[in-house]
Amino acid sequence: MDRFRRASAAALLTAVVLAGAVGGAAASSGVPAPPSGERAQDLASRPALSAYATARTVAAWEEFRIHGTARNIGSGTPVTLQQKQGRRWVSLPATIRTLRSGEYSLRVKLGMKGENALRIAGGGAVSPVVRTTVS
Repeated sequence: MDRFRRASAAALLTAVVLAGAVGGAAASSGVPAPPSGERAQDLASRPALSAYATARTVAAWEEFRIHGTARNIGSGTPVTLQQKQGRRWVSLPATIRTLRSGEYSLRVKLGMKGENALRIAGGGAVSPVVRTTVS
């Protein structure tokens, strides 16, 4: 019976936390409010790039793709693949231009074994890091 009470209490607490975050009580719980007014407009008009890889694990020199979308970047803007090497981001010889829709799709082959941290840079923006392991 005691286990049932603890499980019920944990489930209720989880439901309250989720309802609070979704229901608007997040502002009173110390979670910062989303930007508003001019600041939100500034953030919305900044150049941005998304990126995702078609494979999480590949063999050395096996081809995969990195797809993404450019926002607030002109069509035809070149975007370049970068790889983290030590503490530095190094641009690789892999560049493609964005389409009119803002999308891009870049073919990639990597030989550096282990986990590779990759990102796309161009048009004044940098994408989030994409990780692919080469075996």
